[in-house]
Parts: sequence; C-alpha cells; structure tokens
Amino acid sequence: MTELTKTLELKLVDPNAHKRRKLRETREAYQHALQDAFNQNCTTQTEANDVVVNYDLSGYAKNALKRYVPQLTTTYNAGELHDDHPVRFTNEGLRLDHKPENGIEWYVKIPHHEDYHLWLPAQPNPEQRDWLEAVNAGDAEMGESRLFEREGTWFLHVTATRDVEECSGESAEERTPIGVDIGEASLVTVCHRDDHGSLTAPELWADEGKTVRQLRKTYFTAKRRLQTRGSERIVESFGDDLWNQIDNVFHRVTREVMEYADSVENPVLVLEDLTYIRESMDYGDFMNRRLHGWGFAKLHAQIRYKAVEKGIPVETVHPRNTSKECHACGEVGYRPRQATFTCMNDDCWVAEYQADVNGAINIADRYLSGESHPREHTDGDDSAEDGGRLTVPQDSHADTETQQTTRGTYAS
Repeated sequence: MTELTKTLELKLVDPNAHKRRKLRETREAYQHALQDAFNQNCTTQTEANDVVVNYDLSGYAKNALKRYVPQLTTTYNAGELHDDHPVRFTNEGLRLDHKPENGIEWYVKIPHHEDYHLWLPAQPNPEQRDWLEAVNAGDAEMGESRLFEREGTWFLHVTATRDVEECSGESAEERTPIGVDIGEASLVTVCHRDDHGSLTAPELWADEGKTVRQLRKTYFTAKRRLQTRGSERIVESFGDDLWNQIDNVFHRVTREVMEYADSVENPVLVLEDLTYIRESMDYGDFMNRRLHGWGFAKLHAQIRYKAVEKGIPVETVHPRNTSKECHACGEVGYRPRQATFTCMNDDCWVAEYQADVNGAINIADRYLSGESHPREHTDGDDSAEDGGRLTVPQDSHADTETQQTTRGTYAS
C-alpha cells in the first residue's frame, strides 16, 4: 500500500447570523494572535505558546498557530503578513457527521473557543465524496484544517491521508519510463522510447503553455495599474480569479497526461526532482519571478496524486542539464530559441530538435540509467501557500518557500 494525501473541499451551507458572527470572531481572534506572535518573532513553539495562550481561541487553533508561526519566521523567512489568513486547526479539532437521510448529508463541527463549538451543514466537492466517506469511516486520517471566507461564503479545507493500492509489481527494467518535462514554451511535454529504443510520437501542451503565460501577463499588467490606485483588495481578488483559470488548465492537462500514461504498457512517470530545481533557481529577479510563479510544484503534485490513484508509479531524477544535453549523443548544446535545442556535436545526427521533447526523453533516460530518486511522503500536506505571500497567481508549497511575504485569504 502507498499513502496518498489530498485536500478536501467543503462549503459551509448558509450559516445563520449567530453562527456567522461566531465564525468572524474566531477568524479575528486567530489573526490577531497570529500577528502578535509573528511581530514578536517567535521562532519556537514555546515562544509562540506564550503569546497565543492569552487569546480566546480553541486549543486546536492555538496548537496550529504554535507550529505555523515558527515556520513563517524561520523556514519561510517571511517579511510581513497579509491581514486575512485562514484559520488553522489541528487534526483533533474537527469532527464530521454523515446524515444520508437528510437533504444536506454532511455536517462539520468547528471549534470556536475552548468550551464552544459550531455544528454546520457542509457541501463537499462531489468528486471527493469517496474520500470524505473514507475519513468518516476511519479509513483515512484527517490532518490539519483551514477555515476561510470568500465573497461572503465560508469554506473549510481539510487534509486527509489514506492508503491506496501499490503500483504494479513490475521491476524497473520491465517498466516503460515516460519523461515529463514542465516548461514555459510547452506547459507539459511527455515522451518515451519504444521496445527498439526509438522515440515515440511525443505529446506537447504548447497551447496551454501560451494560455497560462497570457493569464500571468494579464495579472502583472493589471496588478501594476491597480496598485497605483491603491486597490490592494481588488488586486488580491483579481489574482484569485486568474489562478482559478490557471488551475483549471493544470487539471485538464494532468488528466490528459494520465491518459497518455494509460496508453503505455507498464508505465512509470519520471519527473525532475523539485528539491534540486528550487536550489538552482537563481537567475535574477525577472527570471526568478517567472519560474517561481510558473507552478512547477503544483503540476508535479497533481501528476503525482493522480498517478497514485491510477496505480501508476512515479519516480524523480536529478534535473541537471536535462534541457541542455542532446538525447542522442549526450553533448551539451544550447537553445537559440525557447522551443529549439541545437546540438554542438558535428558527428551527431541531431542538428536542431524540439527542446521540450529533448528534455523529456533525457528525463526518461535518466530513469533507465538508474538515477531515479523515489519521492517520499513528507509532511502529509500537498496543499500550497503555507509560506510566502505569492507575487503571482499560483498554488505551490515549494514555490512559496522562496517568497518574502505571506499570502492570506485562500491559502489552503
């Protein structure tokens, strides 16, 4: 069995005026405690506890704060806080109740303070119903939850971890590695070799890459215009809307990547190891902004969990020179254009080649050479935006570690 973690989405259904007031009180107390502990530069849970213990919050919210604030001040090196962070609760704080005989089947208990809780009807994401039932039955473990309000509607996001069937038992030699290259010219490129070692017809999502680039350009242009008018709230709302559009593109593309993998016998998806990518991303302010905002980690996360659900193994390899080496001879070449690779070896049959396909097959070949690094389950939280406030619309835990301020409202 393999562990898989997801963020479950629930919309709280029509809280009455009293419960809305209690939700707002919880949010305000939490944000004041968070700001207070952050301003006092609490770097340990003990220091954070000495601050948050004085606030009218449940122990579940206080315990979440004690873990979160030291992360902000040390791991994420945050410089400032947004004023609208979601309320976090540790895994013991939430309780689900299923009433299938009712019009609204699901109910959730949300802690208000130590001796007071709110029971509220909740509407889950219909695609996650089986996950919610697994949590309710005790077959999935509930993790941290986050409460936030968006345009007058309250939402709760809950991380959950469950065991899924192991991938097929083929040995590495029996698998067909599919290289997955994530870039800007083509959002995703996949390719593999056939039984004779020849490259198959690759699949590129170049139009989707163009769409995402245009959405991000629209965001930056509008952001500059709105900020000159002091419209910071509109900037945040506008960014959220654009990210939703980008996220829809990501989900469609990663579903199609799974379809490609399903068409291959004994597939293994091979990705570049994000650990090394993050360490090497230092190309100046302009490129850093583009690369950190591109959504590498979000696409990786979606591919990983969708692959696990389908029983398709996923491996990672070191990304060094995957885009620079020739897949045919191994010589280091160059890219005169974003989508073109040129080999410098006069004896190689490759003169110019599609750069993303060249990168994808290099990634696949590194698996065959034994350079793969299985990804390990880390903190059980595949959701993003735990750290820095984002400077571009994105949703990536790994990317946010590089930012200097923290994102608020819809982090989940």
